[in-house]
Parts: sequence; structure tokens; C-alpha cells
Amino acid sequence: MIKSMTGYGKSTLEINSRKYQVEIKSLNHRYLDISIRMPKQLSYLEETIKQQISSKISRGKIDVFISWENNSIEGRTIKINTALAKAYIEELRKLAEEENLSDNIEVNDIARYPDVLIVQENQEDETIKNEIIEVVNKAVNNLVEMKQNEGIKIAEDLQKRLDYIQEEVNKVKEFSTGLINEYIVKLEERIKELLPNNQEIDKNRLMQEIVIYADKCSIEEEVTRLNSHIGQFKEFLKSDETVGKKLDFIIQEMNRETNTIGSKSNNLNITNGVIDMKTEIENLREQVQNIE
Repeated sequence: MIKSMTGYGKSTLEINSRKYQVEIKSLNHRYLDISIRMPKQLSYLEETIKQQISSKISRGKIDVFISWENNSIEGRTIKINTALAKAYIEELRKLAEEENLSDNIEVNDIARYPDVLIVQENQEDETIKNEIIEVVNKAVNNLVEMKQNEGIKIAEDLQKRLDYIQEEVNKVKEFSTGLINEYIVKLEERIKELLPNNQEIDKNRLMQEIVIYADKCSIEEEVTRLNSHIGQFKEFLKSDETVGKKLDFIIQEMNRETNTIGSKSNNLNITNGVIDMKTEIENLREQVQNIE
């Protein structure tokens, strides 16, 4: 079943004092364009996240928002700035000696001074990477589910519009079938008006005119191709593949055939039918812009 290009997916994960939240929004776009906003510490995962998304989504403007809170030791290393700590100790002992103070300096006291303890974020921590992938995949799955549900509604609407266009094509074909007979009657009457009394009509010449007219106004090929395009369109609506661009191409061809029918038409009923078809084809085109 077809999928909409618009949707929203969200997922959260809380594990071992770490909290993750991923939100994904999808909008219409000709191609796949993924934009990710996330903490700097996780920037090394950007390509991995894009690969996870592109494996399940092929078109759309995708905006990803990732928030992360790490209250655990995972992904971190604590180091002591030994040189700075020694400098603090040396200066404190000098101060104690000058002021005749006790120089009983504890490690805990030194650790409280600025920049003595350094917390470094480890790059490419495997545990955090796996957790991020997990929560991103859940958000993408939720997004895809929403896109599929929306796709079902779009497909139902498109089906109704295709059925309406099919009805109009059938009507136009019926009107076209009677045009030649009407033309024969009118042509014979006109010739009789112009010929002298009792002069017979040249049947061969009459048939030539009828053949020329029939060839000029015939829409059989256009109707056949339109019916074929409608059938292809309906089959694509059942497909699980990405069909948005294919449907857009079919609509262009449907519009081309309808325009040709309109240019050949010299009948008000056919002209009105063409106008109705073009209106619905335009509605199809607008809806197809929402399909992945």
C-alpha cells in the first residue's frame, strides 16, 4: 500500500540513568533530505542515524530531533589534571608557611578546585551507539506507521477520483461514437441543398469526406491509452514500493491524452467531459505530491 510523505514519529528510552528522546517529522520533498539536530557528543552517529532512516524511507524532507541525558559513567572517563593539582598544593603550602598555618592538605580538598577533575566524553561508545540506534528505529517505525495510515486514506480518495474519470471517459467515448452518424446526416442534407434538383450525390466523394472526418475526430487511441493509464494507476496504488514519481508521470500522460481529446472535439458534451476530466486529473496531481 502507498505511503504518505508527511508524518510524525516519536520514541523515548530510559536505561541505566540514561534518557533518550527522538522525534522525527516528515514533509513533502522531491528527494530524500535528512536533517538531524542532536547533542554535540553524539555527532559521530549522524551517518549511522541517516542510514537507519534511509533504509525505511525513500522520499521526503526528514527533520530529526534527538535529546540525550547521561547521568551514568557510560561513555565517560574521569581524569585528574595532575600538574594543576600539584600547583595548587605547592601554592597552598607556601601560604601555610607564610601565615604559620597547618599544611594538612587532603586529596578531597584539592579535588574541589576548578579543573582538577576532568570528565571526558568518550567517542564512539558502543553501548550508547546501540541504544541510540534502538530508539531511532522505534521512532522511524512509528513514523512509517503513520505514513502508511495516511497513505490508506489518500489511496481511497485517489480511487474515487479515478473511478469518476473512468466514467467520464466512457461517456466521452459514447458521444464520440455518435458523431460520425450525425456528420453523415448533416453532410447529406447540406449536399442536397447545394446540388441542382434531381442530381444524384456522388457516393464515393461522400465516403471520402466521411473517412477524412472520422480520422480527424477519432479519439479511439486516446481513450484506449487513458484506460490503460487508469489501470496502471490503480495497480500502483496496491504496490508496497515507492511509486510517487511513477504516479506523477502517469498523470502527465493522462493530461496529455485528455488535451488531445479536447483539441479534436467539436461537440459540447465531449468538451464538458474533457473539462471535468482535467479538473479531476489536477486533483489527482495535487494528491500525488503527498505520496512517497
